[in-house]
Amino acid sequence: MYILIDGKKTASEIKREIANEVLKLLSEGKKVPHLAAILVGDDASSRTYVANKVKDCGEVGFRSSLFKFDRNAPEEILLEKIAELNHDGDVDGFIVQLPLPDHIDENRIIESIDPEKDADGFHPVNIGRMVIGLQGFLPATPYGIVEIIKRYKIETSGRKCVVIGRSNIVGRPLSILLSQKGMDATVTVVHSKTRNLVDIAKEADILIAALGSPGFVTENMVKNGAVVIDVGTTRVSDPETKSGWRLTGDVDFDNVAPKCSYITPVPGGVGPMTRVSLLRNTLEAAKRRRK
Repeated sequence: MYILIDGKKTASEIKREIANEVLKLLSEGKKVPHLAAILVGDDASSRTYVANKVKDCGEVGFRSSLFKFDRNAPEEILLEKIAELNHDGDVDGFIVQLPLPDHIDENRIIESIDPEKDADGFHPVNIGRMVIGLQGFLPATPYGIVEIIKRYKIETSGRKCVVIGRSNIVGRPLSILLSQKGMDATVTVVHSKTRNLVDIAKEADILIAALGSPGFVTENMVKNGAVVIDVGTTRVSDPETKSGWRLTGDVDFDNVAPKCSYITPVPGGVGPMTRVSLLRNTLEAAKRRRK
């Protein structure tokens, strides 16, 4: 029988820890952390995600700010707001919600963020520091995944880990974190051009799906007793729900779960851990700035 990894419960535990640290800051007469978010356009998933981040801030005692822009807003207007937040002494960390409209260069936007306020952990400076094992802000989703592995006491040392997907915000950084000292996994990254992907996946002790393709991982790709972590969150139509849609992951959960030792659900798995990682990065940024 598999163990369901409850990301929502684990994130709630971490929120309580963060809230206690905020109370400590207040008792010392220090300012509470302030997380800001920039939202461009009206993408429903992005709106929901940012709203949840604002809610998270309220639950732990952070200040939060949200800046909304029309999807046709010029890139330069967005860069001006980022420069303003970079120089705002009251803001400890901020994010620019991705994806952005096609006319905006995501890399230029990410590189314009002050690395010391980079709550998402996407800036090349923070990625570079992570690669060589220096202190920095970790990408939020990989940070959340590593934390949930640790809190569930899932053994990684010497185990074969396969990451499906090579994005700059999940697959690549996660593969680095899992292979570093302390985690010590043997990591393989596979993608759309990988030959014999199914055979490689089936060798994994820990299989992580992060490609955004609903139901991609099927039971024939998973060996008995594997740990499966599903990063995918895709909206699919579902007329039986009130909203007319539901979230689904990259894993065919119903058929894969019986083969697993541990597995994350969608929703309620990796998503809450990503959001709480933003809070952890912001708290750390606030502590550094107070020093």
